Amino acid sequence: MNTTDHQPLLKVDNLESYYGPIMAIRGVSLTIDTGQIVTVLGANGAGKTTLLKTISGVMDPEKGTIALDGRAIEGAAPDAVVNHGMVHVPEGREIFPILTVEENLKMGAYTRSDRAGVATDLQLVYDYFPILRERRSQEAGTLSGGQQQMLAIGRGLMAKPRIMLLDEPSLGLSPLLVGEIFSIIRRLNSEQNVTMMLVEQNAKVALDVAHFGYVLELGRIVMSGEAEKLRQSKDVQEFYLGAQQETQRGQRRWKQRKTWR
Repeated sequence: MNTTDHQPLLKVDNLESYYGPIMAIRGVSLTIDTGQIVTVLGANGAGKTTLLKTISGVMDPEKGTIALDGRAIEGAAPDAVVNHGMVHVPEGREIFPILTVEENLKMGAYTRSDRAGVATDLQLVYDYFPILRERRSQEAGTLSGGQQQMLAIGRGLMAKPRIMLLDEPSLGLSPLLVGEIFSIIRRLNSEQNVTMMLVEQNAKVALDVAHFGYVLELGRIVMSGEAEKLRQSKDVQEFYLGAQQETQRGQRRWKQRKTWR
């Protein structure tokens, strides 16, 4: 491939964005190619959610450019961004609690006019999330946390996105449900070719499914690379994969055993 002719699906260049009076994003640049899962790792307060909101049009950038398949979208309204093929699944799910599961899913297709296509995609969502088919007439607010996360992802799929921005899909879920959600994320990427930008604090599960990753600290990208490269990084292991904490816990347990003898 001639890299000079290569155009990423998403290109963010020198992005700056404020959260109130605080500059939350400081000169962030990144690219995502079609078919990739790209994760952005970082601690609480690193600016991950602000980054997603700025890219998806929920917040306006102070500076910088955002291009989706070569089309400038910075400052565009969120519904216009959806029409261009980008969907944002927010932190906390933000489903409509008094609407049924199926009504929530259909709300995800509100920008579409192809009724036959919407009906087909509704069945596709049910195929990936069978529990939603079972609960399709149930009020969404009565679902469990994991089911609500499935609903939020399914609602995003109903817009037929080219790229999906996922904000902390593991938040508040048990390890078993996290594994199930991320297995479906991997399948959607490989089977439906949905490009993913995944923001996560759970670095292990994120790097397990991602092709490439960025590390965000205090609003700046401080590290990037192939997912495997980041997994092997001592800094990532220490601060995001818990290697140091596990070592310290092991040392404490060993000292306790010695005192017991």
